[in-house]
Amino acid sequence: VTLSDYYIAQTELTQEVWEVVMGTTVLDEIAAGSSETTLGHGKNYPMYAVSYNDCKRFIAKLNQITHLTFSLPTEAEWEYAARGGQLSKGYIYPGSNNPDEVARHSQNPDNTKVYPVATLRPNELGIYDMSGNVWEWCNDWYNSSYYSSSPVNNPTGPTTGSGRVGRGGGWNIA
Repeated sequence: VTLSDYYIAQTELTQEVWEVVMGTTVLDEIAAGSSETTLGHGKNYPMYAVSYNDCKRFIAKLNQITHLTFSLPTEAEWEYAARGGQLSKGYIYPGSNNPDEVARHSQNPDNTKVYPVATLRPNELGIYDMSGNVWEWCNDWYNSSYYSSSPVNNPTGPTTGSGRVGRGGGWNIA
């Protein structure tokens, strides 16, 4: 896969930024019908309990406010960033071979909640929490028959599928 230059956030979207842009909190989103329970909240906590469509609405509003063009990453962009890009050291997990150094996951001693962003080691590109803590939405549809070993430039993923791609795992996944 070959990708053109792009930018990706250093951390997951925080609850503080969501509230500034959308005017709602994670507690509002949970009350609106999410299956999530209160797993942690505060300005530096990652936003959770939002659907792919919620994220698309957030991005549309952010673009309107800033007059810039933000988007969810494609799965290929997310994967490249997680692996450390051209600075990759070939770690098993983004930034380490030891998941406890870089990921909030189900085997951690206190695995009952999410944690503030950027509290563990970043990967080689300085990006935090690419493994664990909360799932991250990608723009692609999931369709296992789409992937091939042929070279491709700037893949955008399949046009249909069984659901949207979420990457990175969560606090409750091994």
